[in-house]
Amino acid sequence: MTRPSASSIGLIFLLIGYAAAGPEPDLRPRAVRSSACQEHKTLHDRMDIVEKKVEDTVEKLEVELAALLDAIEAPSWRPLLDNPGKTVVDILEDPGQRGQ
Repeated sequence: MTRPSASSIGLIFLLIGYAAAGPEPDLRPRAVRSSACQEHKTLHDRMDIVEKKVEDTVEKLEVELAALLDAIEAPSWRPLLDNPGKTVVDILEDPGQRGQ
């Protein structure tokens, strides 16, 4: 069995001490740290506002979609939708061939 050298043992103790000491303290001045925290909080506040606006927009679009679906299912549209044969107007058909 081989014996570890003194430098290996010293290196291991150095690494253990470094790990036990924990992370390095923040070397930035307190004013810089607090302004960074304030910017972070401001960013989250802005993101909350954007999220609220998106949720409101989605709710409005859901209401609009429901109204459109109700309008399409109304009796005045029913004859156009219930035609099981050919559609009344084929938008892909050549306009010159519609009368034939």
